[in-house]
Amino acid sequence: QVQVVESGGGLVQAGGSLRLSCAASGRSFPTYAMGWFRQVPGKERDFVAAIRWSAGSTYHADSVKGRFTISRDITKNTVYLQMNSLQPEDTAVYYCAAVVKSLYSAADFYQKGSYGYWGQGTQVTVSS
Repeated sequence: QVQVVESGGGLVQAGGSLRLSCAASGRSFPTYAMGWFRQVPGKERDFVAAIRWSAGSTYHADSVKGRFTISRDITKNTVYLQMNSLQPEDTAVYYCAAVVKSLYSAADFYQKGSYGYWGQGTQVTVSS
């Protein structure tokens, strides 16, 4: 079992920055990897970024490369998503998720089905 709790969402103007945090805990922690997804009403939950917990290697969706950065603090069991140059199209509910099993393909990190534990989400709204 893994519990994840997101924080740090809010309202920001276009071009601004926000940092999301995801605190993780539980019997199965540390997990193999952690990820961030986002979802707008009526659409699929989309991959944003992921990080292997032990190695620290990262994956980012093309739509956020160069603007968003995922990182982790092992001492705090926390994953971060630094979001810069935010645009209105980044408006969504952002979810943190955990993978407890090993993943052997880079493509697996991009699939929401690979993640077994999810947080409640935090709203990010970017105004134009």
